Amino acid sequence: MVLVTMLVPPTAFSAFYVYPHDLIPALDLGATAAVVVFLVVALGLYSTSVTTLASRRQNLFLKRLRSTAAGDGEILAGSLLPVTAITVLQVTVVLVALTVFAGGPADPLLLSVAVLSTVVMMLGLGLATAGVTDSPDHAQVTTLPLLVGTLAVSGWVGFTGTEELTLLKRLLPGGSASELIVNAWNGGVPLGDSLWLLAPTLAWVVVALLTATRLFRWEPRR
Repeated sequence: MVLVTMLVPPTAFSAFYVYPHDLIPALDLGATAAVVVFLVVALGLYSTSVTTLASRRQNLFLKRLRSTAAGDGEILAGSLLPVTAITVLQVTVVLVALTVFAGGPADPLLLSVAVLSTVVMMLGLGLATAGVTDSPDHAQVTTLPLLVGTLAVSGWVGFTGTEELTLLKRLLPGGSASELIVNAWNGGVPLGDSLWLLAPTLAWVVVALLTATRLFRWEPRR
């Protein structure tokens, strides 16, 4: 179920967003790229990482690993690296498809930085959410607020811009990352004005990691 959830919905929804460019050429490419990235990362990486950690905690797998020579960081990295690698591959394939069908990004390097910062942010939020998740079934509830929230913010920022409610949009999780993806794809924004958008995203990474440090448990939650 986790494998299907990770692979099928992100791919299907991404295809749904990419396809309209054949029908609506004027559809904003940067906004579409931002929404697609968050669809894949939120559904594929965030929700899967929470479910994976909750499952491995519940069946005592994490507890057994801590009795080995592996450190905490190595255990978490080993658990999350496969899903992270698959997610990055998914994002790459979908963005390449968008490039083929609708035209490529103005700044591929900046786009890569934006995508990687998004992946790191959602990984951090996944660790934090896993700290309050009792079981894989419970993950369906605990992941919902951030899952829906980041997807909504990416579409809100991508398709409406940041001319209004600028500070709010940039401070919400996913807002600055979405704007950075839009800028990288569409171009027309000075590099210095785009790079500082990394700050709110990295701030969310710090908040998520601090939260995970306080809440994450290695033994089953009661």
